[in-house]
Amino acid sequence: MALPKSVAEPAPTLTFRLSILIGFSRLHTVIATTVQVVCLYVMATALSGAPRSPIHLIAAWLACLATNLYVVGLNQLTDVAIDRLNKPRLPVAHGDLSPGEGRNIVLAAGAAALLLAVSQGPTLTLTLALIMLIGTAYSLPPLRLKARPVWAALSIALARGVIATFGVYGHFAGGAALPMPPLIGLAALFFFGFGLVIALFKDIPDREGDQRHGVGTLTVRWGPQRVYNLGWALLTTLFLLMAAALLAHRGPWTVALLSIHLALLLLFWLTGRRTDPARPPSMMRLYFVLWGLFYAEYIMFALLSQTAKI
Repeated sequence: MALPKSVAEPAPTLTFRLSILIGFSRLHTVIATTVQVVCLYVMATALSGAPRSPIHLIAAWLACLATNLYVVGLNQLTDVAIDRLNKPRLPVAHGDLSPGEGRNIVLAAGAAALLLAVSQGPTLTLTLALIMLIGTAYSLPPLRLKARPVWAALSIALARGVIATFGVYGHFAGGAALPMPPLIGLAALFFFGFGLVIALFKDIPDREGDQRHGVGTLTVRWGPQRVYNLGWALLTTLFLLMAAALLAHRGPWTVALLSIHLALLLLFWLTGRRTDPARPPSMMRLYFVLWGLFYAEYIMFALLSQTAKI
């Protein structure tokens, strides 16, 4: 005799539901958003002379987390078939979260992001609205920028590198923070380039699913090795240019920060030497190392702001 459904399939625990939500939020992007917001708060406090209270930090952080959930969640809802090949452990692709539940979460996250942003002022509202607009265009037709390699890379780099940096800093600095300090301009330029590398490397392990479903990423068109080489060269150039900027700065922490910066580049090189771009698990390891470098470099900019007059 079959057991009653309530006995055979116990209700999911709170811990399980939380793990599903974290998976749907993509933990590495949650960490990136948190690091960005906190570091930009630190930078605004140091550079603008108009620090906000910790309450404003918490409100902006929650609004940015909700925006991140909207963007990454929407992308998963439009890529279920692809993710079953590329990322089968994601909640919707794996069946832990139904598409309907995912839609409800995405809609709630989008509404929460905008409501929180509006409560904090026009600068944060405009910033997050632009990021949500780009995220929507990235995933949904008629634009679906994901399928257009150049636009896909630009959308990721602009949202994560430029709009978030200028917008969140401007919010914490009191709204109309123009002209921006040179250090913030340097950060936006650096993380725009970093965002391009993330966009390139993100698609390398996803080649099989993208190819089967007609998504013409650069990896599908050029092959994983050529895209890997391009990303490697771009990140190396970016780090060396940043090293030159640090040398020109000659502040009290220059030697320490330059050493950390070059050590991170060495870590990337050493990990890259053991990476086979044609093997998705190998490439995923390097991809997550890349995100670790992203976090570390943002923290470095926050430290630099304590003494910088760049």
